Amino acid sequence: MSPMSLTGFDMNGFWEDSDYAEQEYVDVPLTPALLKRVERTLGYKLPAAYVELARHQNGGTPARTCHRTQESTSWAEDHVAITGIYAIGEMKPYSLLGEFGSQFMVSEWGYPEIGIYFADCPSGGHDMLCLDYRECGPTGEPSIVHVDQEHDYKVTFVAPNFEAFLRGLVSEEEFDDDA
Repeated sequence: MSPMSLTGFDMNGFWEDSDYAEQEYVDVPLTPALLKRVERTLGYKLPAAYVELARHQNGGTPARTCHRTQESTSWAEDHVAITGIYAIGEMKPYSLLGEFGSQFMVSEWGYPEIGIYFADCPSGGHDMLCLDYRECGPTGEPSIVHVDQEHDYKVTFVAPNFEAFLRGLVSEEEFDDDA
């Protein structure tokens, strides 16, 4: 399988600028040594599209925070929402190895060990998005799933890979008329 590419993806309009994002999510610039350390610690190879995104800005809050789903979640009948995407790093609280990183979600919140938890949701830890490596193994291209702690860790498919997830993010305004 060829690596994912973000060719044609508008990086300039992707991230929301905020003091909160800078303080909690945006980590130091990604280096090959940092990437290697994070992957070794987590035991998984990160998707190429995730790495490419982090090379532009390493973590943060996206301007578009919703992704459509085929089945309902605890958030909505037809989509999930995220607060931020974790940095590939260890310095910020919301980085993959940070205080509230992927390992914290497994050890402290009891999330299933199916991959890497990379995006938090507005519920404050009660649901997360995960790079799901169950079908592809630790070096393959993971799918994206929503895991709901409040509903016995229900796993809901979101996107076939990280690139498709990024390209599928839309503004919450798209759902304002869906009352």
